[in-house]
Amino acid sequence: QVHIVESGGGLVQPGGSLRLSCVVSGFSLDNYAVGWFRQAPGKEREEVSCISSIDGSTTYIDPVKGRFTISRDNGKNTAYLQMNSLKPEDTAVYYCAVERLSCSHNYYAMDYWGTGTLVTVSS
Repeated sequence: QVHIVESGGGLVQPGGSLRLSCVVSGFSLDNYAVGWFRQAPGKEREEVSCISSIDGSTTYIDPVKGRFTISRDNGKNTAYLQMNSLKPEDTAVYYCAVERLSCSHNYYAMDYWGTGTLVTVSS
């Protein structure tokens, strides 16, 4: 049975850091690209970052470039999102999702989703 579980969210002050983890079970992460998405209240879900399974290439949306880093550890069936210099506008529920091989940047193409972890950036 497939499970994706995110963790690491919480309340952090502006300028702080969090590391989100995405642990998958029921399948091997080796051949899956991993995307981190977020959804803020009243806004659509957006892809924040993605890492390919083919060559480990990564992409980021402009607002998080230079602050967020996506990574993966296939041996642990886990992906991560390191978030530094957090801003109030980063407040959202963050979701991990996977799709075969490479990043399509298509919300509807994702094969499996986690249930999300809440990140709140506030003083």
